[in-house]
Amino acid sequence: MIVHGGLIARPGPKGWQGVLIEGPSGAGKSDLALRCLQMGFRLVADDRVVTWVSGGQLFGRAPDSLAGRMEIRGLGVRPLSALPMAPVSLWIRLGTPERLPDLETVTHLRVEIPLVILSRLENSAPLKLTYALDALG
Repeated sequence: MIVHGGLIARPGPKGWQGVLIEGPSGAGKSDLALRCLQMGFRLVADDRVVTWVSGGQLFGRAPDSLAGRMEIRGLGVRPLSALPMAPVSLWIRLGTPERLPDLETVTHLRVEIPLVILSRLENSAPLKLTYALDALG
């Protein structure tokens, strides 16, 4: 199944940890991903993510036509080093977060994934994303 979003990943204690970033067109998904790349994340997919389940784990990759490319607003589509795929450990939805949110999840392809809502283009969003991923262990 294809999700309109981006997927970035970073190495963790148990291998790669992927973060799927979802939001409406123009919401800042690629901008957030680009800022996370400066913090040691790697691009997996930009704009569309092909998702599937294997062994009860959700995975994602870029469609072949978009692999290794990222749209950087104002500069166009640029080639970028990218991972071929990653497990999805965290789902980010761009929107207006609650001040003290309850733990939320999203179910995709019958797999439950922790969900965090982040404010679009907020300066601290990449760090908050990192903290959320760290909390997963």
